[in-house]
Amino acid sequence: MTGEKPEELVDVLLRGDRKARRTAVRRLAAVGDAAIPVLIKFMAETQDDDARWYAAVALVRIGPASIGPLIRAIEEETDVPFRRYAAAVLGHIGEPAVRPLIDALRTRDPLARGFFAQALCRAGKDAIPLLRAEIESGNPEMRRYAEMILWQMGKEGIDALLSQGNGSD
Repeated sequence: MTGEKPEELVDVLLRGDRKARRTAVRRLAAVGDAAIPVLIKFMAETQDDDARWYAAVALVRIGPASIGPLIRAIEEETDVPFRRYAAAVLGHIGEPAVRPLIDALRTRDPLARGFFAQALCRAGKDAIPLLRAEIESGNPEMRRYAEMILWQMGKEGIDALLSQGNGSD
């Protein structure tokens, strides 16, 4: 770390040229966990989608430590573009985010649930085994969510959905 504070680095995401923004992403990722709340707040407050994208890349590079704070932020924030970028981060983190995302589907907020579903779709094949397990869980609500998410994944998810239960018929 160069001694720069995450707050200073996120300002570069908004005002810097492409090279400076890429450098700021690397430095924010190097800061690690301490940068997570700063990046999430920045993504929620900025209206600049390019800057949001760079912040999202930094969160993906930080990795699994971002999962819980991003899920909470999607539940708390109402800004749709913020939620979209936060869900994209969770989807790109992939397998480590799958179980927390499935658990988050239990939220009472249908819009947040939709963003969690988008993240699971983006996680793709990493999400399929746990989504299939939810179909067999006995919880009709979670079964319905899991089936819809698999359907939204396209061919890979549909194949998993159609093969569900084969051998027991």
